[in-house]
Amino acid sequence: MNNLKEKLFKLIENNESNMIDIRRHLHQNPELSFEEVNTADYIQSFYKDKDVNIIKPIDGEHAIVVEIKGGREGRTIGLRADFDALPITEETDVPFKSQNEGVMHACGHDVHTAYLMGLADALIEMKEELPGTVKIIHQHAEEKPPGGAKAIVESGVLDDLDEVYGIHIVPAAGPEFIGYNKGPSFSGSSTFKLTINGLGGHAASPHKTHDALVAGTNFVNAIQTIVSRRIDPLDMGVVTIGAFEAPGGYNVIQDSVTIKGTARYLNPALEETMYQEIKKIADSVAVGFDVKYDLDYQYGYPVLYNHPEQTDKVAEILSESVGDYFHQLVEIPQVTGSEDFAYYLQKIPGSFYIVGSKPNGVSEPYMNHHPKFDVNEDCMLVAAKSLAEITLNRLEK
Repeated sequence: MNNLKEKLFKLIENNESNMIDIRRHLHQNPELSFEEVNTADYIQSFYKDKDVNIIKPIDGEHAIVVEIKGGREGRTIGLRADFDALPITEETDVPFKSQNEGVMHACGHDVHTAYLMGLADALIEMKEELPGTVKIIHQHAEEKPPGGAKAIVESGVLDDLDEVYGIHIVPAAGPEFIGYNKGPSFSGSSTFKLTINGLGGHAASPHKTHDALVAGTNFVNAIQTIVSRRIDPLDMGVVTIGAFEAPGGYNVIQDSVTIKGTARYLNPALEETMYQEIKKIADSVAVGFDVKYDLDYQYGYPVLYNHPEQTDKVAEILSESVGDYFHQLVEIPQVTGSEDFAYYLQKIPGSFYIVGSKPNGVSEPYMNHHPKFDVNEDCMLVAAKSLAEITLNRLEK
């Protein structure tokens, strides 16, 4: 094992400059969820002349699964990275700034894809020495529900996996940091759009209208009681209004308003509870203010459950390398963000963990999804090596 690890690490180190080039190319050429045509072509061309099986699991979509069959008997391990970008206008001053106006790799998926391609290339080079099979999962559309993971799982191409692993980079700490947690680890999420339809009119005669704006403000106030009064205080729950659209003038009462928001939860049972409570409040507002409404409620990603056995193994494996290529291994609290990696873990044992990516010399970094989001590219070597260690260990029967 140690000889294999040393050889794999050396190959990964030799690939570091390539990983940086790949990351910067992807960063310059971001594409939105379900629109990643050129990104998928770029990834597929990387593997074109390599000794692997390339699988397109979903007709008409952009996911790519690369199968690396080792020369010895062993298990089958999946490694996943996502490659879609966000509808954000980039505000960094890096020389490889996005060339696609209004689209940016503001979450780090360019980094995810680059380090996994670098690791995959190293695994392919020494595949005859590997016990078992590695499936490299290049996933589209993580940022936009229903996401890409669910369809990949449902395609059946991962039915032979024994375990699956993934990473997210986060600039809360530097590349010297790896964080893990187990059990319910990342929140489930849903989104909703409520359109309230009333009867508009002149601002001087509100008694002749059914004011959708007043009804909407009461809805916003009332849903704050869901977390404080309808959910067990020991359960994590968040309901956030992200948009209240009520264009109009000084002297006009509008016919309708649109409210958009999200619900988050770490207890899977709250997925349905959140919907029922939001609908109940919409019903009461409709009656109280004599308006009608349309509620478009979309169940998003489920709670991400890190399997305890596999997560403990991750911690055990990585604990032996603390002080080598990274310096802190920390069990972190639950995360209120959501991740469609949860779909893999619903079916396959595994774990999803964090690698720090805070840029050097920055005390207050811009976090994921910010237009000034930036990373320390040293995190790619940490991510690739940590996944390499886990893969070698878990491939052995």
